[in-house]
Amino acid sequence: MENRLYPQLITDALKTVRYPGTRQNLVEASMVEDDIRIDGRKVSFSLIFDKPTDPFARSVAKAAEAAVRAAAGQDVEVSVAIKSRQQPQAAPPLLPGVKNIIGISSGKGGVGKSTVASNLAVALAREGYKVGLLDADIFGPSVPKMFGLEKAEIYMHDVDGRPLIIPAERHGVKVLSIGFLVDPAKAVLWRGAMASNALKQLIGEADWGELDYFLIDMPPGTSDIHLTLVQTLGITGAIIVTTPQEVALADARKGVSMFQGEHVRVPVLGIVENMSWFTPESHPDERYYIFGCDGGSRLAKEAGVELLGQIPLVAGICQCGDEGNPIALRDTITGEAFRHLAHMVIDAVDQRNLQAPPTRPVDVTTGSNPHA
Repeated sequence: MENRLYPQLITDALKTVRYPGTRQNLVEASMVEDDIRIDGRKVSFSLIFDKPTDPFARSVAKAAEAAVRAAAGQDVEVSVAIKSRQQPQAAPPLLPGVKNIIGISSGKGGVGKSTVASNLAVALAREGYKVGLLDADIFGPSVPKMFGLEKAEIYMHDVDGRPLIIPAERHGVKVLSIGFLVDPAKAVLWRGAMASNALKQLIGEADWGELDYFLIDMPPGTSDIHLTLVQTLGITGAIIVTTPQEVALADARKGVSMFQGEHVRVPVLGIVENMSWFTPESHPDERYYIFGCDGGSRLAKEAGVELLGQIPLVAGICQCGDEGNPIALRDTITGEAFRHLAHMVIDAVDQRNLQAPPTRPVDVTTGSNPHA
């Protein structure tokens, strides 16, 4: 004969279960919520724990389920809900003071992506904007060299009770790089998860403060790092760097396709053609198209995006980068090209923000990004 089910029977059964933290039974400890429900041979109730992370929650719930079955019959279907008196704290928003996040990418290495990212950051800062630059090229960080920060030491300070990394600052740009955390003479041999976690730390556990533009120097190609970034941040738009050479353009098309694809859908602000032509410093009016001509322009038209700039190749750009003083600091042909690029990027971002709401982080598994 089946045992008749009634609330007191359930309560008495729960009195036999003790909470390991206090050794009181669940009723004495006021852990049984007043929501016992009986529907035929189905019983449901809630247990209340102090914290959502209580280490005994699952084991106590299992013990409570077993105690009810022992008292009421093994055929009884028992459902136990776990609740908490303390609500889980919401994670602080990432980069709350940042207005625009721009990813700078390239289809392949060697096209000068980091040079463009560094000089664009400096050019924007020279225009009076607050700028941050994150070197997310985990396996080949070169931004410390270009900013003369190879020996920079990273410190932390307390902000509203949270210890945060203080970005280095040079030429009016706040800078963080994985290169600050590793031996520059050794290769970075990290699995994808380790690299992604390090990158998230540089984003979410750093005091970036108020920024008009937050530039991210992405790794070349397409990788887990790109997915981590679009899943972690609402990227305002991406810039693709290429050279006019057809080999570089073929890989740049893949980069455009990744950002514009249905699973990412991050707006592409435009194309930057680097090393567009060679100009001898002694003959600034001469142009030698050693990598081809107008390849970036053709790619921009093909992709339906803007050609944001064409950057000439001059001897000084390498020297300035090696010395830690980006050429955008100088009033030269190349410095002027980067200032023009900065103006084009400002206009492209403003236009993008007028046409669509802010981008949200992407759910790559479903391709969900309603504001791209």
